[in-house]
Amino acid sequence: MALSLVSVDFEIFGRVQGVCFRMYTEDESRKLRLVGWVKNAPTGSVVGVVQGPADKVEAMKHWLSKVGSPSSRIHKAEFHNERKIAQTEFKSFGTRY
Repeated sequence: MALSLVSVDFEIFGRVQGVCFRMYTEDESRKLRLVGWVKNAPTGSVVGVVQGPADKVEAMKHWLSKVGSPSSRIHKAEFHNERKIAQTEFKSFGTRY
């Protein structure tokens, strides 16, 4: 049975810059064996893409919207462009600048 892979774009609002949110996002993604990227947006939010097995992406969406880094305060999480993919577009998960 083939694994169902998905990709989703995210934007997280609240106190998410200057609180190691990107570093913790990288760590959580690696634990879940997901690929993609994360970066600070000029507006004060954090944006990125996460790809991998559907159940793991759902777990990451929960983490992004409810958990985050220890010092973060997540006010809102938006997920866009969720779609099935044949294969991942990234080799690993990293921070972009």
